[in-house]
Amino acid sequence: MMMQLKNISKIYQKNGEQEVRALDKVDLLIEKGDFVAIVGASGSGKSTMMNILGMLDRPTSGDYYLDGRKVNTYDDNELAKIRNKTIGFIFQKFHLLPKTSAVENVELPLIYSDRKNIRGLGLKALEKVGLKDRSSHTPNELSGGQQQRVAIARALVNEPEILMADEPTGNLDSAATSEIMSIFQELNKEGKTIIMVTHEQDIAKKANRVIEIRDGKISRDYENTGK
Repeated sequence: MMMQLKNISKIYQKNGEQEVRALDKVDLLIEKGDFVAIVGASGSGKSTMMNILGMLDRPTSGDYYLDGRKVNTYDDNELAKIRNKTIGFIFQKFHLLPKTSAVENVELPLIYSDRKNIRGLGLKALEKVGLKDRSSHTPNELSGGQQQRVAIARALVNEPEILMADEPTGNLDSAATSEIMSIFQELNKEGKTIIMVTHEQDIAKKANRVIEIRDGKISRDYENTGK
């Protein structure tokens, strides 16, 4: 599934204050099967870019094409349907329900799915991240790395083509970080498109392509040959 931004800008302005141009006339093409790391300092625009790519926010101007469809013209309900079917989201804070088992957390997105047969998909997703044996455990019975793996399984449960991860290793130690990045690399080998925001260069080096953002513009876009 190809993603293309054409002349995308995002401008914030509150109560007559000076406008903030979070993205400034950005052009970007992400091909199916890419593993992209978006890097930049705080306030550079990298999270804004991810939110627009993930259809969680709309651009102020410009066009966003998803597989040739100009999705920035769609209404909120249409965008929600596309997101649910095509994109899985992973965040720095795991956003798991604390008193709910791992498998029940993973199955939450299926509530909004129109798929006819959803039986066993939660366990299948947990197996994908190596946690099938912890399916009945609640988040407080799991380590940080295990909780993030549950969050990845939740992102995978609807079998999306695209995964979007916003600082997915920000709360993890080095061992758990290595495990998470290995999962992402394996999922990418299987054909998933992965878009990851990070401020850590060591993490960015695990991706196949690195996009550097500065002051709302792409300052550098290169293939990562040093993995």
